[in-house]
Amino acid sequence: MAEAAPDGFLRAAGWAAARAAPLAGDASGRRYLRLTRGTDRAVLMIARTSEVRPFLHIGAHLAGLGLSPPAVLAQDAGAGLLLLEDLGDALLSRLERPARAYLVAADVLALLHGAPRPDGVAAWSGDVPGAQAALAAEVYADTAQAAPELAAAVSEACARLAGPADVLMLRDFHADNLIWLEGRAGVARLGLLDFQDAMAGPAGYDLVSLLADARRTVDPALAARVRARYLAATGQDATTFAAAEAAIGAARQLRILGVFARLALQGRRGYLRHMDRVWRHLRTDLAHPELAALRALVDRHIPAPCAVRPELRP
Repeated sequence: MAEAAPDGFLRAAGWAAARAAPLAGDASGRRYLRLTRGTDRAVLMIARTSEVRPFLHIGAHLAGLGLSPPAVLAQDAGAGLLLLEDLGDALLSRLERPARAYLVAADVLALLHGAPRPDGVAAWSGDVPGAQAALAAEVYADTAQAAPELAAAVSEACARLAGPADVLMLRDFHADNLIWLEGRAGVARLGLLDFQDAMAGPAGYDLVSLLADARRTVDPALAARVRARYLAATGQDATTFAAAEAAIGAARQLRILGVFARLALQGRRGYLRHMDRVWRHLRTDLAHPELAALRALVDRHIPAPCAVRPELRP
């Protein structure tokens, strides 16, 4: 990751005299600085080259569909540096009345899933869902011996229920990565962030990410409206999609339990306040009749947050 290079990069881009202020990041090691130059603003992204190149690739694809990733103002991919359009601060997570934006999010996903996906993205299929979900056993529950069985059960459930890995899934499609752009129209009203880890995956994944948000509770009535809008736009069967959501959701929530636990053990304990919500999402998913075997396995090996080891309690 570039540390000394930004000065020369910004000088070449004409932003050397800009004021810089840090922007809140995420669970990764990426850094973001908001730059102010008179009345102009931009965002400097400092990341690994392995993240910058996919960001550029996926961003170009999204822009080509008429969506709103941040425009790239300058780049030095080899140094891990991007100067990006500043899409503002109207994150969905900060909107007082977010319903309209959530419904546009359903339209964005319908458009994205109806378009050919770009080349060169790995697939969320086969052993991948299970390998990711195994973090719940390995880190959160500290029962590594149960990880292979849990991984196999999750991968089997996803292979049976989630549907083909044939659309572009952005993976972190949730309220902290979506920005309402009042001055734009249609699907372009939703600014898109944090898509460098996009994969080819099942159609339900990003809707699960949006509606079963690990960091905030989405009103159930609104979630039902968003889901219905997406299904109407894509023509998918509601019963089949519900089973897919449950399998994908269980895999995702198990992974998040492991990721949040790992971050907490590294000293970032703020993630522990979300554990109860993630657990509730998981139990809702496991209640689906098609996931009875996985539910029994989780009951044996994965404790509720109130019963987890002391170092992972808020």
